[in-house]
Amino acid sequence: VDGAHIRTLLLTFFFRNMPELIDAGHLYIAQPPLYRVAQGKNATYLYSDAELEEFRKGKKGNLNVQRFKGLGEMNAEQLWETTMHPEHRTLLRVHVEDQPQADIIFYELMGDEVVHRRRFIQAHATQVKNLDI
Repeated sequence: VDGAHIRTLLLTFFFRNMPELIDAGHLYIAQPPLYRVAQGKNATYLYSDAELEEFRKGKKGNLNVQRFKGLGEMNAEQLWETTMHPEHRTLLRVHVEDQPQADIIFYELMGDEVVHRRRFIQAHATQVKNLDI
């Protein structure tokens, strides 16, 4: 999933260094679209592969599909209208339900000791759904 790596690094930073922001409900994740689909002068923003496939059904004519691999691929206008504009943006509030369990997971997956990550990968490798190689 695009942005997942940097998102994980930032969440780790806030979890470790500023947990009071999370506890107070002041940390949000902006959800930019993955696609801009234009047909003629009309453009639609879509947020998943499933949305794109559903959108394509029943459409006739040429569709110009632009895949955003990151915010840097959007021009300033696109970024404003999809991710920054308060009336159009999608924000997910970060909330930690089980602080001790989250602490264990952050330690194992984002800590300095590789052995914990290796164990996790070996235990869960067969359950991978989204692999970007």
